[in-house]
Amino acid sequence: MADYTKYTKQEMQAYAIAKSIKENQIVIVGTGLPLIGASLAKRAVCPSCHPIVESGLMDCSPVEVPRSVGDNRFMAHCAVQWPNVRFVGFEANEWLHDEDRLIAFIGGAQIDPYGNVNSTCIFGKGDYVKPQTRFTGSGGANGIATFCNTVIMMQHQKRRFMEHVDYITSCGWMDGPGGRERAGLPGNRGPQMVVTDLGIMKFDEETKRMYLAYYYPFSSPEMVQENTGFEIDVTRAELMEGPDPEIIRLIREEIDPGQAFIKVPKENK
Repeated sequence: MADYTKYTKQEMQAYAIAKSIKENQIVIVGTGLPLIGASLAKRAVCPSCHPIVESGLMDCSPVEVPRSVGDNRFMAHCAVQWPNVRFVGFEANEWLHDEDRLIAFIGGAQIDPYGNVNSTCIFGKGDYVKPQTRFTGSGGANGIATFCNTVIMMQHQKRRFMEHVDYITSCGWMDGPGGRERAGLPGNRGPQMVVTDLGIMKFDEETKRMYLAYYYPFSSPEMVQENTGFEIDVTRAELMEGPDPEIIRLIREEIDPGQAFIKVPKENK
């Protein structure tokens, strides 16, 4: 008989994603953990949320886990199939009308204390023209980070959480208070939290600098600081309780039974 009392770091991260989504929010997701978390939110945490993808599909509720935002499995159970240009207009229009319905999930290779994300390249001993590693780049993330409030997905490692990122692909709070406005970006939009495999970080309303808001049952504030490449305030941290067995059953048996994005070790089954 399956044991749903044990869960993996990724399952905890997916649960944290689901808990970060509010009722009636429109949720921009891609694939991977954000999709698992949004699907979990739709089914169990806040059923009135509306997942959408940048390919133009609105209010998605796929039966099987799609592998990309253009996967036909997204189309099978969605409310509207828009062309991509309508999606871009939609996120800009939400900002123009000062609506507060959108929340978007993005990721990257590096992040700094103000939530600026690099998904373009790692310089190493080189530079932008000849970097050590070149990634696929922004995709739709730069536009999303410009016009939408965001939740940033990262694995919590010191080499990813840096005082200064090599390149800003998706803008966070730039260099602190007023940074977005100085860069010509909407000041009433920006990163709201960072969800990692060790905890949930938020941004101080006055300084716009990242702090630890929640840690998990298997992590600690000390562990978060050890794996962060800059000083981070952990004094406000609270313990986030783990998911109920029914949540884990939903993830494993209904949302991602083929383990497309969350692998479950045999000892956890």
